[in-house]
This record gives sequence, structure tokens and C-alpha cells, in this order.
Amino acid sequence: MEPPSGAHFYRWHPSSSSSSSPTEIPHNIFIIGVSGGTASGKTTVCDMIIQQLQDHRVVLVNQDSFYRGLTNDECKRVHEYNFDHPDAFDTEQLVETLIKLKSGQSVQVPIYDFKLHQRASDRHRQVNASDVIIMEGILVFHEQRVRDMMNMKIFVDA
Repeated sequence: MEPPSGAHFYRWHPSSSSSSSPTEIPHNIFIIGVSGGTASGKTTVCDMIIQQLQDHRVVLVNQDSFYRGLTNDECKRVHEYNFDHPDAFDTEQLVETLIKLKSGQSVQVPIYDFKLHQRASDRHRQVNASDVIIMEGILVFHEQRVRDMMNMKIFVDA
């Protein structure tokens, strides 16, 4: 995939964004959702967006950070577990995280250990409020509350 020519976001300015729901407090934070299948190029698209928005504070949040830890029984049958199902994620924590970021608060995003299929209990990633938040993942458009917070949605089908 070749990078886009020219600055495709050059006219966007944080102060021009508006709230997508009448119940939300308007903030100057712009949330972009990037979804698509496994290995579709989501990360490449996110990297290109970040390069184009180099004059703004941009943070990338991956839906993978919000996998819920597997139970002992689920770990025993991990080869049968569907990680591409909405129930595989802690959607409530994802929603809370986006609400806090959209309101200008910093958050601690969990770190998921893909070998142990658990969240690291003693580690997290500090994510500070930014002008632009990119939320990336295979199912980020599944939850209506998450979609409603997004100012832009990009589906990668490659």
C-alpha cells in the first residue's frame, strides 16, 4: 500500500470537531475508528493517518488491549476459543476508556498477554488525552456506544 499523496487531513482542526450525540459534552477531541479483518492493513492505515496528522497530538488505542482474560477452562480449550467474537472483549472497559479520553482525561489501558491469555495485573499503558484518538480493532464498530463516540469511521477491506 502506497502512502497517500498530499495532506488529506490538512483542513481539519481540533476546534472544528463537534459532538456526535446531544448527551455528550462537546470537546475538541476527534475519535477515528479503524476496523477491518485480520491482516487487512488496519495498522498500516493507522500509521498513515498518524503521519498525516503530525501537527496534532495523536494516540492509538488497540482493541486487542481489551481482550478479557480467559478462565482456566477456556485456557484448556484455547484452540477452540473464538477471539474474533464480541464476547472476547471487555466492552464496558473499552467504552469507559473512550469516554474518559474524549472528556480529556488520561487513562491506563490494560496490557494483554497473548501467550497466557490474561491481562498483565501489574502493568498497563498510560494514555494521555490527545487531539486525535485512533481506535483500531476488528470489532470496534460492533458496539453502538463506541460507534457513537467516533467522529470518523474507516473500514479497511484489502
